[in-house]
Amino acid sequence: MTELRTPLSRVLGRGAAHEGVSHWWVQRLTSVALIPLSAWFAWSVLRFDTLDYAVVHAWLSSSLNALGAFLLVLVLTWHSSLGVQVVIDDYVHHDGLKVVAVLVNQFGHALLAATGVFAVLKIAFGAGA
Repeated sequence: MTELRTPLSRVLGRGAAHEGVSHWWVQRLTSVALIPLSAWFAWSVLRFDTLDYAVVHAWLSSSLNALGAFLLVLVLTWHSSLGVQVVIDDYVHHDGLKVVAVLVNQFGHALLAATGVFAVLKIAFGAGA
């Protein structure tokens, strides 16, 4: 089969959608960002005596911890959305169903991100127990 791409598009890795490898790179970058964020979060939570509201509130009251939790939620949902997008692109072949699946993926992950950020902010700035 003859490839209908210009030499420049082959070098840049751009296909018919002109997205190139940006999706691939962003997914790799988010996975690399998740390594220290996840390790920090696991280390922090394992140091808790209990997981009650007062302990988590005290921990999230620190600006650095609130920022880390905020970044973890955003990067995790972004990375998940990209991964689900790849599954949809690879396995959903009906165009109408693909559009619906992409919309559900995007809105669902946006809702998850917003809910996570809201929870972090509510606990960080809420009153102690």
